[in-house]
Amino acid sequence: MRIEEIRKLANTIEGWLTDKEGELLFNLAKNCTSENGVVEKSVIVEIGSWKGKSTIWLGIGSKLGGKLKIYSIDPHKGHKHRPETIETFEEFKRNIRKADIDDIITPIVKTSEEAAKGFDKPIKLIFIDGNHEYDYVKLDVDLWFPKVMDGGIIAFHDTASGNRWKGPKKVVKELIFTSKKLRNVKFVNSITIVEKVKRASVKDRLMNRYTLFLKDVYEFTNKLSLPQPMKTIGKRLIKQYTQ
Repeated sequence: MRIEEIRKLANTIEGWLTDKEGELLFNLAKNCTSENGVVEKSVIVEIGSWKGKSTIWLGIGSKLGGKLKIYSIDPHKGHKHRPETIETFEEFKRNIRKADIDDIITPIVKTSEEAAKGFDKPIKLIFIDGNHEYDYVKLDVDLWFPKVMDGGIIAFHDTASGNRWKGPKKVVKELIFTSKKLRNVKFVNSITIVEKVKRASVKDRLMNRYTLFLKDVYEFTNKLSLPQPMKTIGKRLIKQYTQ
């Protein structure tokens, strides 16, 4: 299936994911492969699937790549943007069937905290897009970070400064400054991705902080009424730290 076809399909589903972010998830999932020496095949985890928009990008990417199983976690009652109770599970199932990825998707109709209990599969890629309040995002990291294998990728949605939710950005900043197990921080629209390693070098950690600094400066100056040439220079500078 071509990117244009996936984009067309995904855009029929309600959700808060840009095309560029969807393509990022597609490529991350497509590049996932099980590692030699891992007894149980590694998996992909998605925290917060709503009606399946991001699930489709991840699922089709995985099917065209290493065919890793995807565990989609969502209580399917309410949403960070919709505080009222909304039942979304049936629509979610219809959407993944329509995309022909239901064979590799395992829905877990629980909260992130409930789902983490007893989950012992090695995670190659995790997309964190659940409750965006700070305490909940931090809890997601505390619960799931240890389950991500070395060399695995952690992706956070809605980490841009202009986003109404401050929790994801704050948690990501704290994680980058405190963790000794992260490297290769990159940004695509509002998604931040990092690679977990056994131990990051001092150079890796400094580069993580420098990249975060560039992102903050770029987002701040982008809000100002600067001449277009200056904004273009800033965009080119930050582009080398995006995918």
